[in-house]
Amino acid sequence: MKQQLNWLLVLLVMVLVTGTGLAQETEMGYYNEPGKKSINKFETTKVDSAAFDKVKVRVGGAFALQFQGLEHSNESGVPLADIGNEFNLATANLNFDVQLAEGVRMNLVTYLSSRHHEETWVKGGYIQFDKLPFVNSEALDKLMENVTIKVGHMEINYGDGHFRRTDNGNAIYNPFVGNLLMDAFATEIAGEVYYQKNGFLAMVGASNGEIKGDVTTHEAADPSIYFKLGFDKQINDELRTRLTGSYYSTNKSANNTLYAGDRGGSRYYYVMEPEAAEGDFSSYFRSGRVNPGFNYKVHALMFNPFVKYNGLEFFGTAEFSSGRTAAETENRNATQLAGELLYRFGANENFYVGGRYTTVNAELNGFDEEVNINRIQAGAGWFLTNNVLAKLEYVNQQYKDYPAGSILEGGEFKGFMVEAVISF
Repeated sequence: MKQQLNWLLVLLVMVLVTGTGLAQETEMGYYNEPGKKSINKFETTKVDSAAFDKVKVRVGGAFALQFQGLEHSNESGVPLADIGNEFNLATANLNFDVQLAEGVRMNLVTYLSSRHHEETWVKGGYIQFDKLPFVNSEALDKLMENVTIKVGHMEINYGDGHFRRTDNGNAIYNPFVGNLLMDAFATEIAGEVYYQKNGFLAMVGASNGEIKGDVTTHEAADPSIYFKLGFDKQINDELRTRLTGSYYSTNKSANNTLYAGDRGGSRYYYVMEPEAAEGDFSSYFRSGRVNPGFNYKVHALMFNPFVKYNGLEFFGTAEFSSGRTAAETENRNATQLAGELLYRFGANENFYVGGRYTTVNAELNGFDEEVNINRIQAGAGWFLTNNVLAKLEYVNQQYKDYPAGSILEGGEFKGFMVEAVISF
């Protein structure tokens, strides 16, 4: 216990030392600035926040480091990796945002360190049009007052959960340490068109349905279509409500990764992994997550309610999906329900406490019966500055109805996590 406390003290000192002078003063139009100011922001709005006078480049970044104190067990007798109390691999992102013209902005995100890749690599990027200054048309100018166009190899806008999740080093928008069990996140070559007016939101998108482009597999894939409808309104000074519904569909894919697209990796290192995983975090980077394996065909529907009344905040997820692999002939189903309740308090809501419950019921390939996974997370956070966050979380995850002999039969992991986050 003494050694654990010493490590926690070192982590706290690191957070305090790095928590100064990180905000960068470069204004961008139609842009959510990284850090606490963009907590509970989703899509960018149609409010032009900065006048354009020249090309502007904003260089930012995100960094996250955890101390992990988890233990795991199962009932099958299959040996698990020997995990102890220690620091995880630090993860980091490098962000470039460029204001190219009035209402035209480019974004590029690079992962500097992640569980899946030892080398630096590009996550993705896009160009966003909120105005069309290169087209001389009053009719188009009027239309673009409510329309946004995004094109790129980018994080697609399916559901609202991806706005609150941890993205490698960028963990400041996630009030907890881990993401949802079925982590809907994908970077695909896509185009999206938005319409926003008086709180109403409509978006339609189309993508290649793949994490990458490959001309040699074009006959094995169809385009993916997805859309979102919603309402987001600040009712008064005390109450804000938002409700969205999202749908994603692809009928044929060489390798769809809607639930396996996050190559940044899980925050719970090596949990429920075999002994062979020890020392090989890049091959076992999805520890603790649930992937239903819909990599050939997938249809997914997600509803996300969000309510904030003063400091009290609720965010929910109800997701219903079906799909299969190329070798299967019948679709399987998966359902995920999650709810998180937070209370933010203190000066400028710099502190919060809360909990999240997530449950997944899924028909998995090769299993005769449906399995169930439950996770409870209880946490607290402290924004030292607008750009520095410290989190503490207790997590308990249980695996039920897995067949005899499976490494996950009667599986469970539990314990605490401490995370330091910087985003600027």
